[in-house]
Amino acid sequence: MPRIPVSIFTGFLGAGKTTLLNHLIRGRGSKRYAVLVNEFGAASIDGGLARTAGQSGETIEFYDFAHGLIAYAGDERFLPTMNAIAARRGRIDQVLIETSGLALPTAVMQALHTETLKADFVLDSVLAVVDTPWLLAQDLTARNDAVLAVFDQQLAAGDVVVLNKIDALSDDDLLAAEARLRRRAPSLRFIEPAYGAKLDSRVALGLRLHEARSAGHGPVFLPVAGLGLSVLADQNALNGHSHSGLSAHVHGLTSHEHFHQQDPGWLSFILRSDAPQQPSVLADALARLAHSEQLLRVKGYVLATDASPWLLQGVRERVQAEPAPHAAAVTCSELVCIGYHLNRARLAQALSAATATPWN
Repeated sequence: MPRIPVSIFTGFLGAGKTTLLNHLIRGRGSKRYAVLVNEFGAASIDGGLARTAGQSGETIEFYDFAHGLIAYAGDERFLPTMNAIAARRGRIDQVLIETSGLALPTAVMQALHTETLKADFVLDSVLAVVDTPWLLAQDLTARNDAVLAVFDQQLAAGDVVVLNKIDALSDDDLLAAEARLRRRAPSLRFIEPAYGAKLDSRVALGLRLHEARSAGHGPVFLPVAGLGLSVLADQNALNGHSHSGLSAHVHGLTSHEHFHQQDPGWLSFILRSDAPQQPSVLADALARLAHSEQLLRVKGYVLATDASPWLLQGVRERVQAEPAPHAAAVTCSELVCIGYHLNRARLAQALSAATATPWN
């Protein structure tokens, strides 16, 4: 029986992985997906959003993985979940895994090549989603930057790099972004633009890049859509770095655990308020605090002053709030905050002062 293909979506905090994944889910047609959503925070917001995208049919299964690093040591759910999916293989066409913004996809990649899983699953492709305006704004010569350290390792694992959040960018901006990516990760296979956070499933899923090489055949290079973006000109540069068999690409799960253990500055916690909120005031307050408090990502549901639920999402200073009529009953406001060396007490105090409501 054919193995079930697995696509992994990686990318730093706020790159737009969930939005991209949701568009693929909505456009799935008759495809039957199992979707695993991993978040760094204690609460699963992205999993709920993915469920909303897929609720129109019974051809999709969802699994939430909170608390950080899917398939790393200490994750006792990944293997049993995958084995349960394998047991229902007749009802699943593809597995889609969204890793957290601070995880490295190589943990899942290695797990798929273990004796436990390799008979039932094959790695289809790794999609590294990039916040393109952020990429263009960075000083990529920065040293000892914790954000760039995670970004680089996620990027290096990708088969397809997705340029996201590009609708307001020019052709020159896209070409500049491609040049930056090529310099930073010369072995990239494909770069794809995602207008409106949407990708044609034909350039995202069912690529079987790893299966082709492991079967002894050369990779099948697909045409790349968009503004002159192309596959790597010198395919020999892939030698020793191809993902099939993981050969030289995966450096071992232990090294990735070590990577996170050596930088304990990444923190996630939940702030709560029982007081009704003015969503626009809250969003403005979080945008102002993002820089001073090194708050890189915030997301959650908010109880508005008219008792309606709102979804709030922020990436650094870009914070948006919108009505969430399909959300489950919201009785208080809860925000998952992720950042580098965040001070929980100071952030709660500042947010309480800015909104004139208690947060803790």
